[in-house]
Amino acid sequence: MRRVSKIAVAGIASAALALTATACGSTSADKAKEDAAPSGSSSAQSGVKVGIAYDVGGRGDHSFNDSAARGVDKAKAEFGGDVKELTAKTTDTEADRVDRLTQLAEAGYNPVVGIGYAYANSMKSVAAKFPAVTFGIVDSVVDAKNVDNIVFTEEQGSYLGGVAAALKTKKDHVGFIGGVDVPLIKKFEAGYVQGVHDTNPKIKVDVQYLSHGSDTSGFASPDKGKAAAQGMLDNGADVIYSAAGSSGSGAIEAVNGSKGAWAIGVDSDQYNQVSLAKYKSSILTSVVKNVDVGVYDLVKSIHDKKPLVGTNAYSLAKNGVSLSTSGGFIADIQPKIDAAKAKIVDGSIKVKTTP
Repeated sequence: MRRVSKIAVAGIASAALALTATACGSTSADKAKEDAAPSGSSSAQSGVKVGIAYDVGGRGDHSFNDSAARGVDKAKAEFGGDVKELTAKTTDTEADRVDRLTQLAEAGYNPVVGIGYAYANSMKSVAAKFPAVTFGIVDSVVDAKNVDNIVFTEEQGSYLGGVAAALKTKKDHVGFIGGVDVPLIKKFEAGYVQGVHDTNPKIKVDVQYLSHGSDTSGFASPDKGKAAAQGMLDNGADVIYSAAGSSGSGAIEAVNGSKGAWAIGVDSDQYNQVSLAKYKSSILTSVVKNVDVGVYDLVKSIHDKKPLVGTNAYSLAKNGVSLSTSGGFIADIQPKIDAAKAKIVDGSIKVKTTP
């Protein structure tokens, strides 16, 4: 396990307090996705009981949630134990999120991990009621003594995606599709646009968000992703980066139908996603966000009886974010990408977190 240095991320915290978008409450628990080991098994008795509340789309979204799931799977394989998984609905209320986290804590799960920024308010409330339980939240910061805030420098990975897009476009026209226009996704946009324009300021960048405010359907609507990407392709873009959860699969499908166009995936290495295999010839690269590392680190810390708490940041320098090389499509431009990465790591390039 690696303990990552604490940083101040008040901006993310304040942004998260105004947002909603993750989880599945007790009111719909019977319909939630679950994967629990038999409670009477020897592995359940000797291992760690992990409660996971996924973002919209859940396990199988080929993106953000699947990255978290890999961390859970690794921890379960290594330590044994019991895992319970619940999945968000786009219609969730704050009460749903509070009920969900409370369910897991009352059932003895420790840690209880919220995958997504929308758990910020509910986790602050529930964590105070269960001081003996360690909670984890991805993509936000909760001011509580028993919470591990797992955050990433999404803008840095997205900057490298922008460099790749700028070097691969043949039309000097690229696009960005965001799931929901919230501060977290704005970080992806900001880094990507800066990477494009630092490489070639003449390139046009189209930006479109699939939903707004508390409407989180933009993270789980492949049809919306496909329509948005098709509109950009029709408008002349030939490289499209989507930070939109499972909606990104629709964008990738649209790009695959346009000869010479490229898609850039997000969170997971989408070239290697089995369900996207028929489109992988069009997946230039993916901006990988290693949520699995953060989740695994938290579970291991509980197993080791040294719970991680506070704010733990996973940066480009720490390989918390990266650019995938699967398919070999960026091999010809890798030296320029590596040069940009080195400048970000040494501080020569300061990547913006807002557009």
